[in-house]
Amino acid sequence: PDVRDGLKPVHRRILHGMRLLRLQPDQSYAKCARIVGEVMGKFHPHGNLSIYDALVRLAQDFSTRYPLVQGQGNFGNIDGDNAAADRYTEARMTEVSALMLEGITEDAVDFRPTYDEREEEPTVLPANFPNILANGSSGIAVGMATSIPPHNVAELCDAALHLIDRPHASTAELMQFVQGPDFPTGGVIVEDKASILDAYETGRGGFRLRARWTVEDLGRGTWSIVVTEIPYQVQKAKLVEKIADLMSEKKLPLLGDVRDESAEEIRLILEPKTRTIDPALLMESMFRSTELEVRFGLNMNVLSAGQIPNVLGL
Repeated sequence: PDVRDGLKPVHRRILHGMRLLRLQPDQSYAKCARIVGEVMGKFHPHGNLSIYDALVRLAQDFSTRYPLVQGQGNFGNIDGDNAAADRYTEARMTEVSALMLEGITEDAVDFRPTYDEREEEPTVLPANFPNILANGSSGIAVGMATSIPPHNVAELCDAALHLIDRPHASTAELMQFVQGPDFPTGGVIVEDKASILDAYETGRGGFRLRARWTVEDLGRGTWSIVVTEIPYQVQKAKLVEKIADLMSEKKLPLLGDVRDESAEEIRLILEPKTRTIDPALLMESMFRSTELEVRFGLNMNVLSAGQIPNVLGL
């Protein structure tokens, strides 16, 4: 992604294409097939599925911290089910993507000819929104990868204002505002301040991210554990399946049963083998052997200084 707008070419072209179709947040929706066709024909000479998948991700509130696309129809879910085909779904821009494009007609950014030289496309969006850190980015290119977690935009703005006042502020000073990533699916980061600071300082590192859980008292001395937030980019259905597999292989001796009672909110029930088990001990064993704890790598590799890949600190 470009450090200035935090977008890769396909996302930039999707937003630009939606602007040309006049899909503002206060206008009506258009068929996704129409948007994909526009982007593929004018700007992005690649397969329609690759464009539609990128569009879908921008609309998923569990994938993108501040969605850039407002979808109507089935755009997939946290269980890992796919979105409906592009002929059934509709989309338009969100307030955030309107901010990303604000001022594009006022000669704010450079345009270059498209692949067939019939049209022009922006080399970068004006980006009146700190998208690179707010929404993060991840991907693998030829011989290099990037992995940037999402952050809270209010914290980023406070840190940016501090940087304007004090251009030489240290990473430790910025961490008074940005304490760590802020994932759309919640969870708890179990990492000490020093290692988070080191990761932000160098642009490389990682965060251990755990599910959020509470103990629910069922009366008469029985209890169960309720998981209400799971780590980012973990598919819930696969997670439950994996736990069930480990139980049948007798690799989780403390766990009696697992149930998924989720509706709008996530609600995973973990029942202990016996009620004398310590809940914290049960959860430690779960974190060790399942995706209730994941490590999210930080590798802030972005295009900067004239489109050259560099690993940058916070």
